[in-house]
Amino acid sequence: MSNSNNIWDIKNSYNQRRANTWSRGSNRSWTAGGNTPGNTAVVDVVSILSTGNAVDFGDLATHVGNAAGMAANSTRGFTMAGEAAPAYYQKITAMTLASGGVSSEYGNMTQTGGARYSHNNNTRALTFGAYTPVTPSPYMSNTIDSMTMASAGNVVDFGDMAQARVNGCGYGNSTKAFSAGGSTNPSNSGYSNAIEVVTIASTGNSVDYADLAEETIGNSGCSSTTSGYVMTGSTGSGNTATVLHNDLSSGGAGSEFGDLSQARDRSTGTDNSVIGVNSGGRTPSSVNTIDFFTMATTGNGSDFGDLTQARFYSAGFDDSNSGLDYSDIQRPSVNYMPGSGRVLMLGGNRAGGDRNTIDTYNINTFGNSFDFGDLVQITDHNGGCASLTRAFSMGGVNSSTTIIQAVQFANQGNAFDFGDLTIGSDVCASLNSTTRGINAAGYAAPGVYSNIIDYITMATAGNASDFGDLTVARADSAPMASSTRGIFAGGEDASNRKNTIDYITIASTGNATDFGDTIGTVAEAGGLSSGVRGVMGGGSAPSPSVINVMAYVTIASTGNMTDFGDLTAAAAEVEGSSTPVRGCFMGGRTPSIINTIQYITIASTGNAIDFGDMSEGSSDFAAASDSNGGLQA
Repeated sequence: MSNSNNIWDIKNSYNQRRANTWSRGSNRSWTAGGNTPGNTAVVDVVSILSTGNAVDFGDLATHVGNAAGMAANSTRGFTMAGEAAPAYYQKITAMTLASGGVSSEYGNMTQTGGARYSHNNNTRALTFGAYTPVTPSPYMSNTIDSMTMASAGNVVDFGDMAQARVNGCGYGNSTKAFSAGGSTNPSNSGYSNAIEVVTIASTGNSVDYADLAEETIGNSGCSSTTSGYVMTGSTGSGNTATVLHNDLSSGGAGSEFGDLSQARDRSTGTDNSVIGVNSGGRTPSSVNTIDFFTMATTGNGSDFGDLTQARFYSAGFDDSNSGLDYSDIQRPSVNYMPGSGRVLMLGGNRAGGDRNTIDTYNINTFGNSFDFGDLVQITDHNGGCASLTRAFSMGGVNSSTTIIQAVQFANQGNAFDFGDLTIGSDVCASLNSTTRGINAAGYAAPGVYSNIIDYITMATAGNASDFGDLTVARADSAPMASSTRGIFAGGEDASNRKNTIDYITIASTGNATDFGDTIGTVAEAGGLSSGVRGVMGGGSAPSPSVINVMAYVTIASTGNMTDFGDLTAAAAEVEGSSTPVRGCFMGGRTPSIINTIQYITIASTGNAIDFGDMSEGSSDFAAASDSNGGLQA
């Protein structure tokens, strides 16, 4: 559905969602690399919603052909291995979809080779099989690899296909990935009609699902959220123009859907979950043809336009495909509603090292987080706060940095440099009102614990100003706030953990005042609030070293904390975020770094409940919500 220059039609969008004709993302399709017959680095792009010729978008880091695997989330497109003449390789490259340019190295596949096929959801990309010429006969693999798209790094083994196949196609939805057709030998003469399936969120071997209506190799795939489509390819009697159809839930033999404009094989398939697009291929000469068809309506495809160059064995990716679930994250601009429950998790200490990654989820729904964009620089131990429109990362471990980084909630993308704190700030604690962001410095330099409090006006980029001092210099406090009062609970200095709770009046400046005490001495806990009640969760204590305790205070009063309940597991370096109703504690270490998201209902008491998973285990990141307690005026 396009809404350019029109008033947003809520009824129309609702009806389209019910009819499975609602498209998500930017509705663009990219064709990357391929054989002309020589390998090429060219990346083309088209808008799926309007026919016409492709335009140049940028280049891969190297010339790649022979069917590199492909995937995309909302911000990046990926090519995975393939042939980089004169030899096959195993590198993964990533391209920023908002800007184009040249792709950059992102990690490595488990095996050198090409002829892979793939599918992805918001967080994970899976590739099936591979032609592996550097391994002993039969020169092919049945390996299924898994990549976490939010962070650079190598893929990991997911499982195995029941039958080794190459030059088939992949498709699916946000929960299932299918591999269809292909050749059962490396000479591309063992035609297969097999369809196998895996559940993306798990690991393990794929299992038989159904059969295609005919045996085919060199085909391409696309799908809606309910149906898969296998386009063109080669059968025992030559190339075909046929589009085959299979249901993604019921199994059973597939059926013929229609024909594309030209019989060819080794083309590239993309979609926006409503329209299927087939690009390039060979007849046996390489072609630049682009066809399209509407997946909800049985029938033949139509001419869309042309690629900038004729090629086959390209990688195709799109940010609107059927595997990407945009229901947890509202679309930018006209239907992103400030204060609707969007949470950003910025940077952090990940299992593979510190990150500049920004992940997101919606606190009002259950499910996993997924990639939003990147910070300006890699950091962890940073503080997080937010206005209705911006999330902020304050300081961090990068040599106790002074940088303040900001990112717009409404538009998935990267952060920008907002200004600087008055002092280097590491393992700091940040909170906000509707207008001001507050940061308690924490660890200012090696061996130096600070009592300095800074503030910014969140609507105006610039450097922070001095606000006042904490009652006790310390780091790793748990922050929580209403629109008028900010609280810093617990923490630690060089000698011990603290039970101190301080409070400030955010609209003024001045030193903090004693509020009361935490339950025991504690540091490295997460903090969140509804605007009325503040809750502290997890942390480290003298004994046991990692705790699962949650405790709360009424922000408008003073006094000691009261027991709230328990986290699902003991963890320190936890982060908290909230709406006025629900709070989430995320990540942490047990001491292993975990990816758990758990939730509570703030107005009641009781134990936390599982919410979903972060895309990657992380601790000591900054968390910011567009509906946190400090924004409840």
